[in-house]
Amino acid sequence: MPVVGMAGGGQLARMTQQAAIALGVPLRVLAGAPDDSAAKVVSDARVGNDRALDDLLAFAQGCDVVTFDHEHVPGPHIQKLEAAGVPCRPGSAALAHAQDKLVMRERLSGLGVPCPAYAPVPSPDPAAFLEAFGREHGWPLVLKSTRGGYDGKGVWVAGDPEEARVADRLQAEGVDLLVEEHVPFRRELAALVARSPYGQGAAYPIVETVQEGGICVEVISPAPGLSKDLAAEAQSLALRVAEELGVVGLLAVELFETEGGLLVNELAMRPHNSGHWTIEGARTSQFEQHLRAVLDLPLGSTEPTAPYAVMANVLGGDDPEVYPRYIHVMAHDPGVKVHMYGKESRPGRKIGHVTALGADLAEVRERARHAADYLRWGPAMKDRAR
Repeated sequence: MPVVGMAGGGQLARMTQQAAIALGVPLRVLAGAPDDSAAKVVSDARVGNDRALDDLLAFAQGCDVVTFDHEHVPGPHIQKLEAAGVPCRPGSAALAHAQDKLVMRERLSGLGVPCPAYAPVPSPDPAAFLEAFGREHGWPLVLKSTRGGYDGKGVWVAGDPEEARVADRLQAEGVDLLVEEHVPFRRELAALVARSPYGQGAAYPIVETVQEGGICVEVISPAPGLSKDLAAEAQSLALRVAEELGVVGLLAVELFETEGGLLVNELAMRPHNSGHWTIEGARTSQFEQHLRAVLDLPLGSTEPTAPYAVMANVLGGDDPEVYPRYIHVMAHDPGVKVHMYGKESRPGRKIGHVTALGADLAEVRERARHAADYLRWGPAMKDRAR
């Protein structure tokens, strides 16, 4: 069996291990510490720095293909792996578009893909530039770090020129910035697709993602009330982006649904939070699909297993003792599936997710929310409102 190496030891690698076991494919992970989420469950876990070239080269020895559970491995290091004959999927050229938001915006705009109005923020003295951008596109503005950032980190909303002066401080700290118009969207959607080296593509149903405080708290599949035409347009757009950028593996395209149509917000080239529902909710989970794609196997069916699937993230609460709450959650709803990541519980941190399936969307959402809230707060949840 070919050995798949995954750089990064987070929950995405952990859940990929479950799919690898079923396929009989050996998975090796490069984790930062022995107690990383994936390192606890993957027998072939190597401890090292996935941003250090020597560690990456040593890790890749004996791997038939290397993939990633995050976007933070430096592009030049991936190029060195490729030059050494290691197949990296996605490759450095594709992954650059998920690592650098300015590179992504410029490429997608060049392809005619609809995006928010944007511009790189010049340095020094960005104030006059941002004030002019605000006059043209309206306030507030959205400032983004071109690299890094997730779950609301690396994003700043400036309501006026005075608030936009945060750019001075950020640039003084060495942060490269991108400014975008603030999009008045109806809701956020996500299109998850897979592409193999052979060129085969597969698209999952378009989902709605619900954010609170910059963190995804809920994913609904399929997105309720989305027309067939717009769903097909979103799937086609994501498949086109995957092909144009040369993506191999999974591609998640985060979208804004606006009055004028769809706009691309972000890209991720790996299993994605918006696809966790597929473990129970699709014939082929996103984790199995990613393995199939990077190994150039025929892709699996994306057919749903139920009319609706709702995934709710479990966030850390004030009390880190989650296990005693299993009794209530499992007795209250035996059909809810619980996935915990083996991570230390801290307030607001993603430590797991739950998935509920069914035909009544309102009921399925309530089941998933109840389970996630109880796992977070326990009996005290009745005193807290979402």
